[in-house]
Amino acid sequence: MSLPQRVTKTHATGNDFVVYLDKSGKFEPTADEVRFLCDRHFGIGGDGLIRLTRPDFVSDLSDDQLSDVLAGGTKWFMDYRNADGSLAEMCGNGTRCIGKYVYEHGLTNKTHITLETNSGIKYLELHCTGDQVTSVTVDMGKAILTPREIPVESDSQEPFVAKPVQVGDRLERLTCVSVGNPHAVVFCDRVEDLDLEKLGPLFEHHAIFPDRVNTEFVRVIDDHTLQMRVWERGSGETLACGTGACATTVAAVLNGYCPQGEPILVKLRGGDLTITYQADGTVMMTGPAEEVFQGEINL
Repeated sequence: MSLPQRVTKTHATGNDFVVYLDKSGKFEPTADEVRFLCDRHFGIGGDGLIRLTRPDFVSDLSDDQLSDVLAGGTKWFMDYRNADGSLAEMCGNGTRCIGKYVYEHGLTNKTHITLETNSGIKYLELHCTGDQVTSVTVDMGKAILTPREIPVESDSQEPFVAKPVQVGDRLERLTCVSVGNPHAVVFCDRVEDLDLEKLGPLFEHHAIFPDRVNTEFVRVIDDHTLQMRVWERGSGETLACGTGACATTVAAVLNGYCPQGEPILVKLRGGDLTITYQADGTVMMTGPAEEVFQGEINL
C-alpha cells in the first residue's frame, strides 16, 4: 500500500477532496488507491485526491520543471488526481483547500503563499479570522485562449469563441478556455433541467478534445451574475469547479455577457465564487474552503 494512515477530508463549495501530507515522498498513490479512497460507498468519498508533498518527490515532473520550481523557492506541490485515478493538471477549488490546510496545520504562518501544481505556480492570499482561514484568493494565472494550447482541434489558432460543434444530436456553440486545464463553456437558457449524466460524457470524450475536457453549462442571470453546472472529466458532475468558474467568467467576457476587470459572482450548486478576469488576462478567484474531518485508514 502506498497510502499514509492519516488523511483529511476537505471541501470548497461542495467540491470535496481526500487530502494527505507526504513529507517523505513515500506515499505516491496508484490509480486503484485513488479510486478506492474517492469511492463514496467503499472508501471515504471525494471528487479527487490531493497529495501535498515536496516538488522533488513528484515523479511526473521533468528535470527542467523541477529546477524551475526549486529555483522559485516554492516549498509545496499539490499533486492532484481525479476520482477515476487519472492525473490532472490542477484544481482551483483544491488550491483553496490546500491554502487552508497548510495554515491551520502549522505548515506556514504566512497569509501570502505559493503552491506548485502541474500547471505552474499559483499565488494564494489567505483571509483569516483569528487562526482560521475563512476564504482564499488565488491568482490563477492568465487564461489560455490559443486552441492548440487548450487543447482543442480547430481550423485556426484564433480564440475558440461561440463556435458551432455537433455534440451527439445537438449543435452547440462552444467557447474553449484553459485555466491550467481544458474547459468547454456552453451558454443555455436553463441549466437546472439538463441531463448531465447523458450530456457530460458526449462533451468530455468529443473527438476535438485530445485530452478530454471539463464542460460548463451556464445561464447568464445578469451582467455580473452567472449560474453554472459542471461536468468534470474523470469525476462526472460535481457541485463546484474553481477552474470551471474561472473559464466560465472568461467565456462570458469573450461573448459580451459580462465586463472585463470587474468581479463576477458565479453561482454553483455547492455555493458561490467571485471571479475577476483582469485586463492583463489574469484570472482571480475568491471563495471559501472547509475541513470536514481527519481520520485514519484501516486496510
